[in-house]
Amino acid sequence: MFIHIGDDNVIRSEDVIAIIDNSLIASSTINEQMLFNQRKNKKVFDPQLEGTKSIVITNDYIYYSPLSVLTLKKRASMISTISKLEDYSETFEE
Repeated sequence: MFIHIGDDNVIRSEDVIAIIDNSLIASSTINEQMLFNQRKNKKVFDPQLEGTKSIVITNDYIYYSPLSVLTLKKRASMISTISKLEDYSETFEE
C-alpha cells in the first residue's frame, strides 16, 4: 500500500522506518548529522517549506512533510486496516 505524505509525495508504507516530529530534529545532534550526511548523498527531499511538520525516513530517502506525525500515523493505520479486510468481491459475482 501507499501513503500520501504531502507535497505530491507518495511512498510505499512498508518502506517507512520512522516518522519524526520536525521540532525534535534540532534537539538531537545525531539526527542533524544523519540529515547532513543524507543531504550530501542527495537522499533528502526537502521542499524548503516553512510549514514542515514531520520528517519521514524510508529505506532509501528522507522526506520533509507538511503533515503532522499524528496525521501520517492515522493514514498508515488506515492503510493497515484496509489491507487486513477480506476480499468478498468474488462471492458477489455471477
